[in-house]
Amino acid sequence: MPTSSPLCARFHALDAFLTRHQALWRPRPFTEHFLPWESTHPELAAWLRRRSLADAETAHNQPARLPAPAPFPELAATATRLSRIEELPASEPPLTDSRQSTDVPGRKWLQIQAFAACLQFREKPRHWLDWCAGKGHLGRQLARGGAALTCLEWDPALVEDGARLSARLGIAANHQCQDVLAADTTQHLQTEHTPVALHACGDLHVRLLQLAIDKQCRQLAIAPCCYNRTRLDHYQPLSRTAQSSSLRLSRDDLGLPLSETVTAGAREKRNRDQSMAWRLGFDLLQRNLRGQDEYLSTPSLPSAWLKKSFEDYCRDLAELKQLPAPGSEDWQALERQGWQRLAEVRNLELLRSLFRRPLELWLLLDRALLLEEQGYHVRLGSFCPSELTPRNLLLLAERPATAENSRK
Repeated sequence: MPTSSPLCARFHALDAFLTRHQALWRPRPFTEHFLPWESTHPELAAWLRRRSLADAETAHNQPARLPAPAPFPELAATATRLSRIEELPASEPPLTDSRQSTDVPGRKWLQIQAFAACLQFREKPRHWLDWCAGKGHLGRQLARGGAALTCLEWDPALVEDGARLSARLGIAANHQCQDVLAADTTQHLQTEHTPVALHACGDLHVRLLQLAIDKQCRQLAIAPCCYNRTRLDHYQPLSRTAQSSSLRLSRDDLGLPLSETVTAGAREKRNRDQSMAWRLGFDLLQRNLRGQDEYLSTPSLPSAWLKKSFEDYCRDLAELKQLPAPGSEDWQALERQGWQRLAEVRNLELLRSLFRRPLELWLLLDRALLLEEQGYHVRLGSFCPSELTPRNLLLLAERPATAENSRK
């Protein structure tokens, strides 16, 4: 791979930005009452802490537009510049059989159509391989032109439903029940395959990259998701370029790009806010009960817990965590403090939010550089508006016709 690779240059620019300012985006306001950067930027911290929960919600998807004190504007401008990415060219969507969208939520079906429209390769794919296929909706959309189709999915019920849908639509598809992380997955990939993965999480899409390279697949297309869904505590860079970086990412760090949401409904948002406010109220309580001024991790709780009174919620959670039983507390005041903490947390997180897209691009470029190092021609871009899904980045890779089969 030439050292002058545009992808490599872009990675280094992002790497320098993220490394220089990691003291601003690593600390998590949800778990820390006072963030280290507040000492160096007290005016910005005070300005953010004064804002309401509604203010934070308004700025959530466009934090760079916030008229906050320095150094926020400069950081926002740099993050925006480094995160700029072009839309991939898209073909006109073909006329589809209305039955193809059966059982597909409307937003997901629009994502599938947008993803499929951007899969323009120099050589026409002959055999699609739908990775983590679910019922195979994406694969069927791609195979309508007559190409062969294999769908890999670990859930037997989804495999069965997918095979039934393919048969009903007259699409010859091979639906296989397969744990893609298992060693025997390699038998399903061949050089002539074009693997595709729309929002395959963490280890799942990394596994696809590794197998596709090993099998020297002619083409592939991946829209990654949930980089933090990994069995590793710390990120292991994939490319030689990223391996030379001094940036060391924890699993918590990898969750930062996923903190942007655009698809939640009003009821879901209300439940999410209540859950977080109550957890923050409980956090204040548990620090007193334990006599330790530090965050205590709590498990994910069923939604039924939000139907309890706040007092019962706290007492039951204290018992679950084997803490001393709460005494006579001012539960209304404690709940109000939890909601106030939520407003502060959401507004303080707006500074971290400036680094969401730069970190996501850093991770995507690590994947792109791995492929480039292995002789692939790589293109990156967005395949749909962020309003449809924040995870709208697509990596397209294709081996040049004259590429040697030996890996470098």
